[in-house]
Amino acid sequence: MKEIASYIAEGANAFLTKEYQYLIVFIIVFSGVTIESIVYKAIAGFGLGGSSIALFSRVGGGIYTKAADVGADLSGKNEYGIPEDDIRNPACIADNVGDNVGDMAGMGADLFGSLAESLCAALVIGSSALGLKEGVNFNINHCIMYPLTFSSVSIIVSMITFFIVTRSVKVVEKKDVERTLKYLLFVSTILQSIAIVIIGYFSFPVSVKYNLLKEIQRWKIIVPALVGLWSGLIIGFTTEFYTSYSFSPVKEIANTQKVSAATGIIYGLSLGYKSTFIPIICLSTTLGVSYGLCDIYGIALAAVGMLSTLCICLTIDAYGPISDNAGGIAEMAGLPSEVRARTDILDAAGNTTAAIGKGFAIGSAALVAFALFGAYASSANLRHVNILNPWVIIGLLIGAMLPYLFSALTMKSVAIAANSVLNECLAQFPLILADKQKPDYEKCIKISTDASLRQMIVPGLISVFSPLIIGALMGKYATAGLLVGIILSGIQLAFSSTNSGGAWDNAKKYIESGALGTEHCKGSSAHKNSVIGDTVGDPLKDTSGPSLNILIKLSAITSLVFAGVIANNFTSRRGGPIWL
Repeated sequence: MKEIASYIAEGANAFLTKEYQYLIVFIIVFSGVTIESIVYKAIAGFGLGGSSIALFSRVGGGIYTKAADVGADLSGKNEYGIPEDDIRNPACIADNVGDNVGDMAGMGADLFGSLAESLCAALVIGSSALGLKEGVNFNINHCIMYPLTFSSVSIIVSMITFFIVTRSVKVVEKKDVERTLKYLLFVSTILQSIAIVIIGYFSFPVSVKYNLLKEIQRWKIIVPALVGLWSGLIIGFTTEFYTSYSFSPVKEIANTQKVSAATGIIYGLSLGYKSTFIPIICLSTTLGVSYGLCDIYGIALAAVGMLSTLCICLTIDAYGPISDNAGGIAEMAGLPSEVRARTDILDAAGNTTAAIGKGFAIGSAALVAFALFGAYASSANLRHVNILNPWVIIGLLIGAMLPYLFSALTMKSVAIAANSVLNECLAQFPLILADKQKPDYEKCIKISTDASLRQMIVPGLISVFSPLIIGALMGKYATAGLLVGIILSGIQLAFSSTNSGGAWDNAKKYIESGALGTEHCKGSSAHKNSVIGDTVGDPLKDTSGPSLNILIKLSAITSLVFAGVIANNFTSRRGGPIWL
């Protein structure tokens, strides 16, 4: 029943997020406005709004939750041997609330913005590029609405998936929890593939005109969506391999932590860097196949295809914070140890599924950003982006640097806030343990809240204004270089950060489960070493890594919205800055 309760809670969050989104998009598309450019600008604005709110949830929420989490871990476990969820820990309430803010609301807003932006790119490019041959008895609007149609049908596909998996897979042992969540993703991908093919068959004639000059066969439009969909699945399973303690990479980290925290951190960093290989190959293959078959429209379809299983991905991502909160409540309520043992099993599975969700979000953000880059190039009338153009190179260099600056700011924000929470907890603990004072939870909540709101200002300004400033100072080609630099640098850093952090977290869970023997269990030196690794990884996997999605997408959608202004008012005839 505990697994079913988690599925229901996760599914409610996922289905409502997607249903609200499609409702708004359908209202915009069928609002009665006949000028297509206005309709698609409205959808672009919708995507910009979604990513702007995701900035608050991802960056602000990430700083909040990790400040409380790191402070609770260090003050409780390593200083006094008290669990972070113990009712005596002043930061325990802030820690549990933060899981909902950063992981639940943050991921929902992140993928909400991704889907809106991918649909925006697909509809904008499709409306301008697709056409029908004379005498073909098809409605061109059905062709243009193809990505919106197959993506909305995924809600029904997800419902069928839930019905099949929850009734055919029984959870008996702890390994069955992760397996069931993987089945959800795998079954939904198969069913969604069938839906994409069927809808594509009825949406398009055998071939359509593309940019008036060439014809594209129907199957070449369907395949990019399928490639994007299956690429997302591969990225998700790759992330699971590197972050689940069912596989060797996390077990290796746990074994090195018998010796010292430093060796565990070195192994974790190595794992994160290595884990970028397969996802990047998948994304490169997806981009190459999609562009080769259907030009820039294919990339937009691949992005929508990858996000068409959004309901299931949100579901498995939400499993982590729900299970973590259940364990926290069990600890605070003083429930029997076997209850906490069960929630720890669910929490470990939730850490892995959350990492899968983050990998999926990063991959989809990359495809969305490339699709938006194509839309920006079209809107700004960029025929070719020449790597030998010095303005493009300048933009590339600055763009490649921004994810590191962004990560530095968010990591430092967590460190500052966590240090404040730690000091507050250490000040309270002597009186609490002497029964002279009750824990003051509100102080830790206030510290985390104030820090998250104050520290997110500069990263937010970087995300929104960097493309505008570069465009105003150096023109449209420098902005194009900036976007490419942010994408290429950001996705590598995001994958490595989230996977390293997830691996350190599950290495700690692996040691706590007693898998290394009674000499290396809770309270041992190996466990204390793993706690240090976990606290280093927490801001990487829950703040800096996921926040880079927002930097990537928000800079791209901002450039698209202001493409006309940058091209017409701040770019010379030769493509350089207007002041030259």
